[in-house]
Amino acid sequence: MNDIGIKNERLKIFTWHIHGSYLYYLSQGPYDLFIPVKETKSEGYYGRGETFPFGPNVIEIPASEVRNMHFDCILFQSEKNYLIDRHEILADWQKQLPGIYVEHNTPEKHPTNTRHVMTDPAITMVHVTHFNKLMWDNTGIPNVHVIEHGVCVPPVSYQGDIPKGIVVINHIEQRGRITGWDVFDEVRKHVPLDLIGMGTAGSGGLGEVLNPQLPEFISHYRFFFNPIRYTSFGLAVCEAMMTGMPVVALATTEYVTVIKNGESGFIDTNIGRLIDGMNALIGDPALARRMGENAREVALDKFAIDRFTRDWEKIFIQTIQLNFHNHEKENSIYQ
Repeated sequence: MNDIGIKNERLKIFTWHIHGSYLYYLSQGPYDLFIPVKETKSEGYYGRGETFPFGPNVIEIPASEVRNMHFDCILFQSEKNYLIDRHEILADWQKQLPGIYVEHNTPEKHPTNTRHVMTDPAITMVHVTHFNKLMWDNTGIPNVHVIEHGVCVPPVSYQGDIPKGIVVINHIEQRGRITGWDVFDEVRKHVPLDLIGMGTAGSGGLGEVLNPQLPEFISHYRFFFNPIRYTSFGLAVCEAMMTGMPVVALATTEYVTVIKNGESGFIDTNIGRLIDGMNALIGDPALARRMGENAREVALDKFAIDRFTRDWEKIFIQTIQLNFHNHEKENSIYQ
């Protein structure tokens, strides 16, 4: 161990399998991710699963054996991880390890006045967009950071040969207004749209398309439509932009900082203007291709996987260093 408390080997990060896509992109970094697994495959305990082509650095551990292993850092990804899971499977000494909480979502109870459940000043907070950081009440948490998304997609080129828009949202009807079910339902009366995602077959959709096949599948559609009112920046939007698709979205949350209206797609709070924009893309494949090329340039610059994994490695190291120095300081007080 060196003078900053970090072993001279690959970092060992313990976390839960919460969002498969995010875990896959996180796993592209130069560290090892250990995830618990149970036979019941309950929330957070799915193990590697069969959907994502995880590399050898994503390592399953039986949940009952977690408390016997050493990790460099604990990564919480949900309230359940923080409030319940850690007390069920981590040993007391492991709860004192360096910790990071990555908040994937916007606050649900109140958009501006919701105090985050994680208030431990010793744990680092990471938000996935600057909008999320802005809206959550992070009072009392001294280390609050933003790591914007990073994605890597197969070498898929935009085709746009299907004169329709594509919407990718799991359980859109069940999740209601937050995911914009009513917006989607209105827009599809005026614009040809297909819907994919888990639980969409009963809502007039095509059902689930597994993530590894998603870029090729959506690349044939003329544009990507995101009707979600209030959300983080969806990984599916990043992936669509990476393939060279124009994006149509509501001018809310982080989308307004990424999508330039009339350049890389259309963005507005006026649904009628969005419908006009979508129909323009349907009627003009060359316009769609130009906008898609602009979207891809933005994505390559903003959502590069190398930048994403470098940011995460830096946060892991900083958090471990801070924890080490804090323990050194505490020990000196009692000497």
